[in-house]
Amino acid sequence: MEEAATNVVVNAAPIAHALYGSITIGHYVMLAALLFVTGIAGIFLNRKNIITLLMSIELMLLSVNINFVAFSVKLGDLGGQIFTLFVLTVAAAEAAIGLAILVVYYRNRGTIDVEDIASLKG
Repeated sequence: MEEAATNVVVNAAPIAHALYGSITIGHYVMLAALLFVTGIAGIFLNRKNIITLLMSIELMLLSVNINFVAFSVKLGDLGGQIFTLFVLTVAAAEAAIGLAILVVYYRNRGTIDVEDIASLKG
């Protein structure tokens, strides 16, 4: 019974390869570049909303992580994948702390506009 299921999966691999082709490192680099440019566009086009700015920064970090993992697999080195885990950990902590600061700021001021936050400079 298990052999029949295994044969189906093994025989489906050439069909999937013929339909989708092979994904090279160039595909990953192009995807990462597209995500990075989208993050930069989000920063430059929307300077009013701090939540959008934070999401754009996270998108840029994730695009860099895609490059780290793609080149790590290509070169056969685990360094890029381990570094990606650290970057994701720091990004999660940054998002949690940033959102907590925004919630406290919103409770005190009633707004989270970037221009109002810039007035806090001492």
